[in-house]
Parts: sequence; C-alpha cells; structure tokens
Amino acid sequence: MNAELIIPLLAAAIQSGTPILYATLGEILTEKAGVLNLGVEGMMITGALAAFVTAQVTGHPALAFLMAGLVGAVVGGIHALVCLWFLGNQVVSGLALTIFGLGLADYLGTPLIGQTAPGFDKLALPLVHGIPVLGPIVFQQDILVYTAIIMVPLVWFFLEKCRWGLNLRAVGEHPEAAAAAGINVLRYRWIGILGGGCLAGFGGAYLSLAYTHLWTSNLTGGRGWIAVALVIFAFWRPGRALLGAYLFGGVMAFQLRLQAVGTHLPSSLLLMLPYFLTVLVLVFSSWKSRQTDAPAALGVNFEPND
Repeated sequence: MNAELIIPLLAAAIQSGTPILYATLGEILTEKAGVLNLGVEGMMITGALAAFVTAQVTGHPALAFLMAGLVGAVVGGIHALVCLWFLGNQVVSGLALTIFGLGLADYLGTPLIGQTAPGFDKLALPLVHGIPVLGPIVFQQDILVYTAIIMVPLVWFFLEKCRWGLNLRAVGEHPEAAAAAGINVLRYRWIGILGGGCLAGFGGAYLSLAYTHLWTSNLTGGRGWIAVALVIFAFWRPGRALLGAYLFGGVMAFQLRLQAVGTHLPSSLLLMLPYFLTVLVLVFSSWKSRQTDAPAALGVNFEPND
C-alpha cells in the first residue's frame, strides 16, 4: 500500500471512529459516577434521528446537533429515573433502553429512509491543513471531528481537576463515604447519566449529519455496544478512549475499503471484523483487569436513607 491509499484510509478511520469517541466519552462519564448504562446504542440512535429531523425542518445543522444532545440526555434520563429513583437493575434498564431506542427510531424513521438532510461538510483548518501527511488525515475533517477531539481533554480536566468532576468520581468509588462528606450522591449520578446521554446523542448526530447526510435503517450499526466495550479497553481514561475509538474506526474503514475493491472474502465476514475486535478487546481487558480504573461502586445502587 502506498501513501495514496494509506492517507485516505487513515482519514476515513477518524471519521468512522468519531461517533464511537463521543459515545465512549459519555459512557466514561456515566460509569465514573458509578452507574452502568448499556443503553448507549438507544441514546445514539434517538440522537441521530432527532438531529436528522431537526436538520430537515430547520435547515440548521448546528441546532440539529444540539437537539441530538438534548434528546440523548432525555433518553438517558429514563435510565436515571429507573436506577436512581426506583432503584431498578442497571443492566436490565440499560438493555431495555437500547431496545426502546432502536424500536422508536425504526418506527419513526422508516418514512425517512433514503432522504437527505443538510449537515456538516469538510472544514480545512487554516495554516495546518497543508502539513504533509498529517494535514489531510487530521486537519481536513468536519467541525464535529475537531469538537470530539477537543472533548477528550475537556472530559479529562473535568474528571481530574474540576471539583464537580472529583465529586462525581467520589460517588462512583464510595457513595456512602461521599454522602457522609456532604456530597449529594444522587445529584452527581444524575449529572453523570445526563452528561453521558448528551455525548451519546452527539455521537448519533455525527452519523446522520456528517458521516452519511441521509437516514438509513439501523444507522448506528452496533457502535453503541462498541463504545461500551471500549470504555473497558480504555481503562476509563479519556486519552486512551481517543486511541481506541480511532483503532475501531480504522477497522471499520478498512473493511469498507476491502468491500469496495472487490475482495474475494465474503462481505458478512468483513462486516464482522469490528465486532470480532470488540470481543478481543474484552478478552484483553479481562486479562488485564487488575490494571483497570473501574469505579469501585460501578453498577451498585445507592439508597440515601440507608
């Protein structure tokens, strides 16, 4: 493979990995608060639909992007209500949320299949877009890619340096101790879930506003599940999430390129590659489990009156 093939492939890897990056950062935020959310796929697909419809109606992609974040947060709020208010099982609630989101998007989105909506086009950054190799790969993307990259240090700063972020981590590690210190555990868990839902909605919006510009059935294609696995692979660290998301994006872009050139491998086998990598990631992460930064109270409900 020469540079004419590798550079477009790496640029496509960033595009394919960006929605996964948004969703992974959102899940890191939620899990750092001690809440497991398996409804990422549902939040992504509803965010994607909300963004697509808003862009069609208003003609303003930026407003559509924000609407996707709002809808993702609202859908995430259902999970928060079940787990924080009614103390429901977090795994069951997350799975139900995914089923609900996929079903709702399929019902409301079926009449829209094949239609297009205004979205985000490539935006070459001045001064740096002409840098050899790096320019075409990184600095000739759309604005949502740049926003996702900027979100990585912002999420890290929030979790590591900001008082609210440190409190959120505290309720994920030891909610009883945090409550004894005067921290409102449920409030910070709400923040984690709603913030994570917003970022997942942004990931869905990228798919309908920048990656495809049209609506298709099952637009997310399992990316929410990949994001959940990627949180473990990244050891709950935003910086590693960036690398992992673009690794998965590279695999997705590679299998699409193989299909385009007419390889003799079955298309179903090529489509399996990203999910096969997901399984390998989970196996690797389990093997390295002692080195993870999983919150100690992850998945454990908190009862304020105890």
